[in-house]
Amino acid sequence: MQDHDVLIIGAGLAGMRAALSAKEAGADVAVVSKVHPVRSHSNAAQGGINAALTDRGDDWRDHAYDTIKGSDFLGDQDAIEVMCREAGSEVIAMEHMGAIFNRDEEGRLGTRSFGGQRQARTFFVADFTGQALLHVLYEQIVKAGAFVYEEWFVLSLIVRDGVCGGVVMMDIRTGKIEVVRAKAVIMAAGGLGRVFEPSTNAMICTGDGMTLAYQAGASLMDMEMVQYHPTTLKGSGVLISEAARGEGAYLLNSENDRFMLKYAPEFKELASRDVVSRCEQTEINEGRGIDGCVLLDLRHLGEKYISERLSQIRELAMDFANVDMVKEPVPIMPGMHYQMGGVKANIDGETDVPGLYAAGEVACVSVHGGNRLGANSLLDTLVFGRRSGIHAAELSKSKTHLNVDDSAANSDKDNIQRLLSNEKNESFGQIRFDMGTTMKEHFGVFREKDSMSEGVKKIAAIKERAKSVYVADKTKTFNTNLLFTLELDFMTECAAAIAASASDRTESRGAHTRTDMPDRDDENWLKHIVVTNIEGKPNLSYKDVVITDWTPTVRQY
Repeated sequence: MQDHDVLIIGAGLAGMRAALSAKEAGADVAVVSKVHPVRSHSNAAQGGINAALTDRGDDWRDHAYDTIKGSDFLGDQDAIEVMCREAGSEVIAMEHMGAIFNRDEEGRLGTRSFGGQRQARTFFVADFTGQALLHVLYEQIVKAGAFVYEEWFVLSLIVRDGVCGGVVMMDIRTGKIEVVRAKAVIMAAGGLGRVFEPSTNAMICTGDGMTLAYQAGASLMDMEMVQYHPTTLKGSGVLISEAARGEGAYLLNSENDRFMLKYAPEFKELASRDVVSRCEQTEINEGRGIDGCVLLDLRHLGEKYISERLSQIRELAMDFANVDMVKEPVPIMPGMHYQMGGVKANIDGETDVPGLYAAGEVACVSVHGGNRLGANSLLDTLVFGRRSGIHAAELSKSKTHLNVDDSAANSDKDNIQRLLSNEKNESFGQIRFDMGTTMKEHFGVFREKDSMSEGVKKIAAIKERAKSVYVADKTKTFNTNLLFTLELDFMTECAAAIAASASDRTESRGAHTRTDMPDRDDENWLKHIVVTNIEGKPNLSYKDVVITDWTPTVRQY
């Protein structure tokens, strides 16, 4: 059994930013990740990070308003204020740590335009910003002396008398199961993208952290708010960054019309993501698509400009769609991209369970509401990762470890033995695919009452099928068969929470668009849906949205 002051689950940007700040606060810090830290999904963030720097006449209040409006007024305005106030210092801190941001002709940090914002405030490293920041933070936590459990899989959180004090985890390389005690645990395990198929998310994004916290007594919030990104490649779901539209790309239909001029005459292709995704899907549904897609046209930007600023996505389009965006438009479609909801947490990362924190995509601090603005995700990870790390470190100074021993792992060992003992039946793969396609069909860009009711029933049946999954590989060393089966359990819990929440919200708001109830209903639904685990089933309650200075209005782009 190992002991640490602060244990962080997940080594993406939120996890490593938390680790660095906790270490700087004097705590004994460890990070556990099921992949090497620089393979975390933050690596895939392409476009940039938002901040209102005053040296170019920008103001955090303008950034806050754009974020609030983008959220379709479901974001908590007090939390958004914190994020936008602290954005500039985080960007500057990352530059001082070694992030080499693009610069403008005057030598200042350069910006590009991103959707839903009235001013260009997205700072970037070409089209691989997340990768650049991830490598910098990994260097920093190694330098600071944080311990890393690399390729370990967290099976459960240890909770005694309502207090979280550690984890049970498995060494993927050997199958060894170990108890690790911690005075504070920070959940930073990322999103749940692979609950949907296809998705822009890596295969590792399986909702582990949300389900671990949920099963330990923490609440989930805003789970129905699932973001579809407007520009993903058909079939693969590979992301084509919003940076392409930020640099001036057009969206065209089969009639060669730049259709966003009709739907969003002011912001055009840079309206908020939920708006652009709906417009694309409408064009496709009404017969103006091309083989289920619309076209992203960058040809007018020229090869030199594309090579300098968008080289990675050019390569992705060639590799996965056999299209050179310098010469021809890229076929794209809306694809599942991001979960606005997650583990309910405050601005310091505290959850409903004392000792348990959450930060990054796994968390819902409620800064994204019904729709996240592009380039606010990296900002979210850094601001609330740092704040969670500081708060957890301070908490650890006044706490002692829970009185637990290796027997805390017994239930997880029994569960694994049960899975390995299942009789020959279907494997995780078919069930996982059925779950993903069900979520896309019934809880995608457009939703409707009867379809969602059918989706709820299908997910319940899929959860039952998952209990009897056959694990063919009985070995302990790198048993990915077992690992994927354990992830499936996490995903089905997330799917059920999404389905229950979406079915309950009787309005359209942000990413939640109902064809049978197309209007936003502020009188009844200016509130969050909170999900708690009661005897294995999602129980719903409600929390009012925090309004400070900005009165909800009808969004226009």
